[in-house]
Amino acid sequence: MRVIPIAAQQPELAGCDEESGVVRKVNLPLARREFLKGSGLLFGVLATGTLLAGLAPSNAWALELKKLSTAEGQTLMAMGRVLYPHQKLPDAVYALLAKDLDAKAGSDASAAKMLQEGIGWLNKSAGGDFAKASVTKKEEIVRGMEGTPFFGAVRGQCVTSIYDNDMAYAVFGYPGSAWEKGGYITRGFQDLKWLAAPSKEASPPPYMG
Repeated sequence: MRVIPIAAQQPELAGCDEESGVVRKVNLPLARREFLKGSGLLFGVLATGTLLAGLAPSNAWALELKKLSTAEGQTLMAMGRVLYPHQKLPDAVYALLAKDLDAKAGSDASAAKMLQEGIGWLNKSAGGDFAKASVTKKEEIVRGMEGTPFFGAVRGQCVTSIYDNDMAYAVFGYPGSAWEKGGYITRGFQDLKWLAAPSKEASPPPYMG
């Protein structure tokens, strides 16, 4: 099995170079495994012709869950799409949400219980399978859970899991942290391609005293 381990990537490996505008290859190395030992497995393929399909070394991806089942991971992915819907982001990005919540469940019994009970409620409310419910039904169910610890835990984790990774960086064109590149003064900050360059008087040299 060819597997793309889609763990969170380092910021410096972001897919877009801000100065040149060139989108670099996303660093998603392949690994070979005879089997996966976790309790669940999330897998899929990147749509042919999309930006990420052109950047990744393989269209196939897979992610191992240690505590949660495959069905539970898929339910969390579906909830993540309801909370933060982005058509351009592939399932592989939302799988990171399931992975990170699975890690919390593996290290905290109370967190595992909360997540599994919340997932069970989602499925029960959907008549059996939340992930296969209509968009309208999913939104209705998730809105009904606002204010619960489960809702807060999933929504809070979404911010980091969905947006802080190379795949999201490449899709949204985010070049990475300016701080890690030496800041705006040493790197230059006039990177707005759609505005005319300012005059020299408007951009005096930085004060070095």
